[in-house]
Amino acid sequence: MGILLSFAPFIVFALLSRMLPVTAALFIGAAVALGLLLWESVVHKRSVKILEAGTVILFGGLGVFVLLTGGAWSVLQVRLAVDAGLFLIVLVSMLVRQPFTLQFARERVPPEVAAKPQFLRTNYLLTGVWALAFLVMVCADLVMVFMPGVPLSVGVKVTIAAIVGAVWFTSWYPERLRRRMAEASQQRG
Repeated sequence: MGILLSFAPFIVFALLSRMLPVTAALFIGAAVALGLLLWESVVHKRSVKILEAGTVILFGGLGVFVLLTGGAWSVLQVRLAVDAGLFLIVLVSMLVRQPFTLQFARERVPPEVAAKPQFLRTNYLLTGVWALAFLVMVCADLVMVFMPGVPLSVGVKVTIAAIVGAVWFTSWYPERLRRRMAEASQQRG
């Protein structure tokens, strides 16, 4: 599964949280995350990824917590918790020396490429860019929660810009490296 598909539970939650109680949106997000995890691990026989497992735990745990605390959380408060949880998942993946992009990238390249130190450094950089994007989203959520006078559209635009920027960088940077390596190889040869 690609990185972007791994974010489907977050998209489902974002859409449903406007139409359903936040607890229901959280549990549906958890179900989508679990379904994707099972699809990848059981049907496609791929390894369970930190992002996938973390997403199941995040949505399921938040759903239970909100339910047990009376379900009085606003959509913005839950968004803040979800985005902060996503930021922490990405940060933990780097701390345990398994940047979350690495698990996806290994499935797309030959083993000899994945074994190179540059490959690991590139994935730390890519994961760091995603962490920065999620941190920006958390900051936007904090503004929306604690400064209710700020139009909601500001938070939405910041969130979209952060995600689009991370997606763009994730596709641009590896391609740039490939071109540079090909040019260096041609100059040597």
